[in-house]
Amino acid sequence: MYKLGLVFISFTKHSCEEILSAMKEAGLSYIEWGSDVHAPWDDEARLRKIAAMQKEAGITCCSYGTYFKLGKDALETLLPYIRAAKLLGTDILRLWCGTKGSEAYGETELESLYEDCRLAAKIAEEAGVTLCMECHNNTVTDRKESALALMRAVNSPAFRMYWQPNQLQSREENLAYARLLAPYTVHIHVFNWNCPDGKTLEKYPLAEAVDAWKDYMTHFSGEHAMLLEFMPDNDIASLPAEAQALRLIAE
Repeated sequence: MYKLGLVFISFTKHSCEEILSAMKEAGLSYIEWGSDVHAPWDDEARLRKIAAMQKEAGITCCSYGTYFKLGKDALETLLPYIRAAKLLGTDILRLWCGTKGSEAYGETELESLYEDCRLAAKIAEEAGVTLCMECHNNTVTDRKESALALMRAVNSPAFRMYWQPNQLQSREENLAYARLLAPYTVHIHVFNWNCPDGKTLEKYPLAEAVDAWKDYMTHFSGEHAMLLEFMPDNDIASLPAEAQALRLIAE
């Protein structure tokens, strides 16, 4: 079975206590906390409190969502994020790679980014953690080809990927991305979004995309965590229904 859980960004206006309670009621067991809202890297007391609340609720932190940008942020500032992740009980950190889309990088600039990533991977290896790059527009992982090139250039077991469909790409292209990057993927962000005009993001119940997601998941094994990212209506009351749709996908 896949590990089923939630991304913190779904409920930024709710407290950690409220999120953990809602997760328990919805039958979800894994959470990705974020460094920007609920679990700041520089607040040790808060991180320890969250870890204690997780244990009491029977929920595991499967990843620490940072907004650290490789190619921009100084590598020495990565260490406090790693420490924070460990305090939360996880050895997985989510990062962004680069500051613009892959096609905007020249060859020399791209090689400099790769070298930054190799150094980050070495830090991660020495610390016993894994850095996972999010599939995101305006980063070097915005296309399957550039994401694969990144994985091959860094070539480290401590440097891996998240996967999620891109609402600006076709279902066929997203399936191709999933197939190509599956060997490098640790966690998966799950949602049902559309962007028909390339500008306006539309969110729908996950239950309406179960078949599409079952197709995506044929490329992944049951070792991955599937994490709900955003509710269709931003309402915490929708979590049980979204969690049920997630379970249908994972069957």
